[in-house]
Amino acid sequence: MNDMASGNQQDRIARETIDSEIKSTVERTGRFDWNQANEKTVWSALQHGDNVMAIGYQAMGFSEPMDKVIHRVNINEPAWQNARQMLLQTVLAEERTVDASLDLADVEAYEENILPILYVRVNSLSTIAALRKSPLVRYAEPIGYEPQNMGLGVPDPGIAQASSSGCGSNVGEAGLTEPADFVTISPGAKQSWNYTYHNIPSAWGKSSGTGRRVMIIDTGLSPDQSLFSTLFNSGLSAGRTIERRVTLRKPGFLGFGYGDVETSTADACGHGTSMAGACASPRNASGGMVGVAYNVNLMTVRAAVDVMIDESRETKGVADAFVLAGNTASVNIVSMSMGRITSASSITDGVNYAFNKGKLIFCAAGTSFSFTGSFWGVIFPAWLSNVNAVTGIKDNLTTRCDACHQGNEVDFVVVMEIASNGRKPLSTAQSGLAPSTVGGSSVATATTAGIAALVWARNPTLTRDQVRAKLEQSSNYYPSRNSNFGWGRINADAATN
Repeated sequence: MNDMASGNQQDRIARETIDSEIKSTVERTGRFDWNQANEKTVWSALQHGDNVMAIGYQAMGFSEPMDKVIHRVNINEPAWQNARQMLLQTVLAEERTVDASLDLADVEAYEENILPILYVRVNSLSTIAALRKSPLVRYAEPIGYEPQNMGLGVPDPGIAQASSSGCGSNVGEAGLTEPADFVTISPGAKQSWNYTYHNIPSAWGKSSGTGRRVMIIDTGLSPDQSLFSTLFNSGLSAGRTIERRVTLRKPGFLGFGYGDVETSTADACGHGTSMAGACASPRNASGGMVGVAYNVNLMTVRAAVDVMIDESRETKGVADAFVLAGNTASVNIVSMSMGRITSASSITDGVNYAFNKGKLIFCAAGTSFSFTGSFWGVIFPAWLSNVNAVTGIKDNLTTRCDACHQGNEVDFVVVMEIASNGRKPLSTAQSGLAPSTVGGSSVATATTAGIAALVWARNPTLTRDQVRAKLEQSSNYYPSRNSNFGWGRINADAATN
């Protein structure tokens, strides 16, 4: 082994040092971009993670702004194929300085058929240096590394309370009472306490989401919830469609993400089911909770195993989910209540692909332990310019929820926490008709996607940007923006006029 080429494993930067660098950069600039980190930091992160690197590439001489044209790029054209092959050979040559027996099959981690991205396994420090010198490379970054034990929904044995938007708590809530937590509406559904703060019940007189389709990118959908199977088209919810998809990759050797696409769409976490409930649960006589857009068509995509996008297979799964949204003409709105601290340019490419195809995208601004809720600010990908970032506020209308992130990238807020007792909005549990409750910027995002579906269904000829304008103009801070809460609280009744 050539230690100069590989980077001696003893010389790798400690995880604690990398995490400290990420933290200080976020404190200073609000975000962390791997392409601004030095080569040794990137290489060390790869070694601490699963060694998978995403390489965004471009054809030789390509000069157009990729964020504007990525949906038109055809990577099967000769110039793009040539660039891909040249970079693969560069990676292989450098990686052979570590292991001379490697071939191309050993280097490629994931197949990519649409976006101009290579996913490769990198062990050599010299590989990173060579890639950064190439005019064919747009970015080269690790996709399976995130800082640990910093409060952003990451389990920490020293902290008892986990993220309020994480896994494992999506069960029917005991002790819900009327009218404090809900009101019963025809034909026997439970309307969550927070809907009136956005005039959603008044908007229902004009729209219920009919004819629009929302994609929920999350942890999947429970197969045991009848509200998303036999009862999905029942009561006042009728004639709509539901589709379950999966883009998450299978874990590979030693848990590393080198596998094919998973086959199961089932939600083992609970988060995806609760987000689907907040957005689109049916309005019927079952006694279950009613979603904001109870007649909207729904597509759920299992793209991750939990709310932190911290494995390479999850990063790839999320990027693929946005591409799926872009290529599904019937999808109008995309809602994702997951995220990460560091940027992932492969996900950015996916977001831009979907955006350029006319999709209206909402992402959660971030939910974490209460003491870090304001420290981290808006997380990735919610801070991207082509995304509408959403966070949650208390019923006093002036304060973020205890675990919610805020910042100048936030576009909209949803009332989702009662200040006096911490109660969260109703949603749909993994099984059974008794509602669960869910908090954080997660439920705020799914709720906003539902409101957008009401607006677009009421005005089906509008463009994506015109629908967004209606949301902005009906919000309480318009025509100004609040430094932490953007346009503020959407008035669904006014927006559906």
